[in-house]
Amino acid sequence: MQKLFVISLGGSLINPGQIDVGFLKNFRKLILEQTKKGSRFILIVGGGRPAREYIAALNVISKPSADYLDWMGIAATRFNAQLVRLMLGQLSHGVVIEDPNKKVNFKEKVLLAGGWMPGRSTDDDAVRLAKVYEADCVINLSNIDYVYTKDPRKFKDAQVIKEISWKNFRKIVGNKWDPGKNLPFDPTAAKLAEKNKLMVVIANGKNLKNLKNILEEKKFKGTVIK
Repeated sequence: MQKLFVISLGGSLINPGQIDVGFLKNFRKLILEQTKKGSRFILIVGGGRPAREYIAALNVISKPSADYLDWMGIAATRFNAQLVRLMLGQLSHGVVIEDPNKKVNFKEKVLLAGGWMPGRSTDDDAVRLAKVYEADCVINLSNIDYVYTKDPRKFKDAQVIKEISWKNFRKIVGNKWDPGKNLPFDPTAAKLAEKNKLMVVIANGKNLKNLKNILEEKKFKGTVIK
């Protein structure tokens, strides 16, 4: 039986200031290896540095609405998703998915998705895609090894969380999504994940050996929320 993995690939991994070609080459190699073992993937891609730069520029130029700023960020996610889709070649479905609620019967090994609509994060998209395609887990890759009780950059007494319930996780992040906040997982997506009894693994995407361990159900470094 083929295993389907839903991975939310943080934009900061793709473009933290410039395109990280080294990371993308190694990520591509890992995906190729795993698909040869029978795995299939849905990859939701974030906007990274370009999204923030375009949003900042638009804000200075014309003082647009919040929705317009969101659309600018969404465009960046879709552009990054095209890069990942094309680098995977024929392994990928021919179109980047824009609406996570509509099921596409893709025959390829990999399906790519970008942002959906204003007011929704790519975390939210990942949870919706997991529900639509009946996956039981989302792997959220960003630039942190674990979720902490507090922001470790600000609080020395912040403690690592290796496993936590959705109820307790939501006490940490709150209930409202704010694009300006630096949170490990979108609070509205967390609410939806809890409702759908979905497990989320939060891990550092730079550590591809660790990602391989997650995919192969070996011991890994990261936070499990369920």
